Amino acid sequence: MAEPPIPTDIAKLSFEDALKELEQIVQTLEGGRGKLDEAIKSYERGAALKRHCEKKLAEAQAKIEKISFGADGGVKSEPASLG
Repeated sequence: MAEPPIPTDIAKLSFEDALKELEQIVQTLEGGRGKLDEAIKSYERGAALKRHCEKKLAEAQAKIEKISFGADGGVKSEPASLG
């Protein structure tokens, strides 16, 4: 079963902003505050935020893996191709 696409508003978030919102959702859900319908919507948004954060981390890891040392001992960087 394929994962649903990440909503556009979440895809625009930086890693840090997405993580902050995800932490807020977790705190709210752990605290048992809110109604069941709101909790379900929050859980779904949290799942999308988690996928977005994982994607951002994978992109960063790919960029880091492209960094290498040249023959002169200097650091050189190649753009990562993610697709």
